[in-house]
Amino acid sequence: MMHLRLELFVDDVPRSLAFYVDVLGFAVAAEGEGDYVQLHRGAAVLSLNRREGLPDDHPVQAAPGIPLGKGIEIVLQVDDIVRLHESVRASGWPLAAPLMRRPWDCADFRLVDPDGYYLRLTD
Repeated sequence: MMHLRLELFVDDVPRSLAFYVDVLGFAVAAEGEGDYVQLHRGAAVLSLNRREGLPDDHPVQAAPGIPLGKGIEIVLQVDDIVRLHESVRASGWPLAAPLMRRPWDCADFRLVDPDGYYLRLTD
């Protein structure tokens, strides 16, 4: 069996934590040293860590002026996409694409987190 855990390196852990908890409904699973925090929602496990601690030549370090997460789409599948969409809209967080049924017969909407990671929420 294999499980996926995703670690995002961010500029401001408290700001990103607020986004993932308040906007997307994740819960804190564990906190570590240096602004490290692990979140979960259902089977999804997401860790946030300070980007500032990465060496300049680290493979995931973004060059100055390049958004974090460039070239990555994070897809989160949920049971009730309509309810999540309503919750995100109520939070006031801007959408990158509205809720709509796609040609591949999934409904989804998209948004960008505080550090530029592109998220697709789908059913």
